[in-house]
Amino acid sequence: MSLRDLRRHAGRFVVAGFPGHSVPDDLRRMVAEFDLAGVIYFARNIGEPLQVAELSREAAALARDWPFWISVDQEGGRVARLKAPFTIWPPAVTLGRGSTAEVESLAVRYATALASELKAVGINLDWTPVLDVNSNPSNPVIGDRSFSHDPEVVARVGAAVIRTLQAAGIVACGKHFPGHGDTSVDSHEAMPVIEHDRRRLDAVELVPFKAAIAAGVACMMTGHILVPALDERAVGTFSPNIVTGLLKGTLGFPGVVASDDMGMKAVSAETPLPEATVAAVKAGCDVVLLCNSTQDQQWEAIEALIRAAESGEIPQKRIDDAWRRQREVKERFRTMPMAPAIGIDRIGCEQHRAVAAEMAAFQ
Repeated sequence: MSLRDLRRHAGRFVVAGFPGHSVPDDLRRMVAEFDLAGVIYFARNIGEPLQVAELSREAAALARDWPFWISVDQEGGRVARLKAPFTIWPPAVTLGRGSTAEVESLAVRYATALASELKAVGINLDWTPVLDVNSNPSNPVIGDRSFSHDPEVVARVGAAVIRTLQAAGIVACGKHFPGHGDTSVDSHEAMPVIEHDRRRLDAVELVPFKAAIAAGVACMMTGHILVPALDERAVGTFSPNIVTGLLKGTLGFPGVVASDDMGMKAVSAETPLPEATVAAVKAGCDVVLLCNSTQDQQWEAIEALIRAAESGEIPQKRIDDAWRRQREVKERFRTMPMAPAIGIDRIGCEQHRAVAAEMAAFQ
């Protein structure tokens, strides 16, 4: 790859957030200069369904020869960017509280309805499901976002959601590897530490992630957490031992590894964004989320990746592997093109509300 090609495509490592209900000009300029892996929507981008569908058309049109991920965090409960008239989903924990048969059936119906509403507004990647095991009642960030305190239940429900979303053409992402459930610190605010030994990690934290890989999950998100049993010094997102060694190597995950948002304080309090972006890619992340940084900051992070590649700090082999993984996932889902505004009348429909009510009955 020439340096010119590298510069033109360096943004393929980045999923970017942006302000407003339409694509801003500075985002258009950044895509024209560098490409991007995709964009991520937050509440600041969301109005009524037709506006979201139009925004997705604008975003998709930015892509050249590299299809765009148009993504969102739509879990339900506390983490739901799409509000009414979209269906209001109860928290994930409700899916883990029934009998085995109830759990799997309800998870499939939930994910089917969720996929229908995402597709109607042109979203093709949902940063869900949460695969963390809710084993710490004092956890301020996971809690009811997890399906259960039982790793087998999390594994079973998570796999059902993944298979259903992806069968409908929505890329699913399991998070937050290697497991954020047993912490008492929110990584948005500070650095959580998981003190368990490897035997416990294999028996609890890693169980749902192994099930997700077996279910064919396309994407995994790293957690900004320190796990001394796996790496005494580096945070999960920056740890080659965790990302490349454990997730891609030992567990054999063949898909795309995405970082959690690099603006979270567990990272940003210690490491400037350009250096953090480079460290994540070096560790094995194939995509870096720059959710709440400014366009100037995102530009600086991409420039840092270019310098690191030019100097050899990021080897060409690492770049090739990241882009290959992205290409394979994007080609896998390219056979199911998005058609924004098709099926928009299904958003918040009676059938979907009935599924949400059934979930809420397990609270």
